[in-house]
Amino acid sequence: MRYIWAVGTDTGLVRDHNEDSVFPAESGASTSDALLMVADGMGGAVAGEVASSVAVAAATSEEAKGMNAEQRVIAGNEAVVLATEEDRSLAGMGTTMTLLTIDESGHATFAHVGDSRAYLLRDGELSQVTTDHSLVGELVRLGKVREEDAKHHPSRHIITRVLGHGPITVDTIELDLHIGDRILICSDGLTDMVSDARVHELLSADQGVEPTAWSLIEHANAAGGVDNITVVVVDVTDGT
Repeated sequence: MRYIWAVGTDTGLVRDHNEDSVFPAESGASTSDALLMVADGMGGAVAGEVASSVAVAAATSEEAKGMNAEQRVIAGNEAVVLATEEDRSLAGMGTTMTLLTIDESGHATFAHVGDSRAYLLRDGELSQVTTDHSLVGELVRLGKVREEDAKHHPSRHIITRVLGHGPITVDTIELDLHIGDRILICSDGLTDMVSDARVHELLSADQGVEPTAWSLIEHANAAGGVDNITVVVVDVTDGT
């Protein structure tokens, strides 16, 4: 199998700086292993940017080589906690992390904390792989808030699980990829502005990963661009 990915990140139209971090920093391809992730920082001033970048740096460091997906996210969490302990001006900062590892056989592992998301487009059907760790996400799962009302709920930005605030539980999801699959990893700057139906349409368009990534970002900005927008789009091919 061959994995081809495109990455894109944009400050949006309202924020004055970008608190998202993404890995890899550039688009690329691999016929062996792949490691990709999105982290959406929070904490005000520059603290959110610090949290996401510190977490991604730890999860992709030399020390993290040999770690599995869950262990990489835990390493990111520990690094953010330590950074806060060393500089109290950063107190309260945190970050989401949605991380994907793929091996050469096509086995994928998602490790996830927060309300960034991963989606899988397979055989024309789009499914959300990850679960939102947010108050509204919990209310939707309990049937107390309708899915279509979640984007406008006044508590939609309250996150219930985040890196940097102590010990964490990491969701891990494993699946075997198929040739023709397309994966999206994104911050909520996309999904708060663009409906799943529109995301499905854009991912299904007959175009490569690079134009697809930037089309998603452009649609989020066209809808208002109220937050930073970061996306990773991955295609699974037969390697020919």
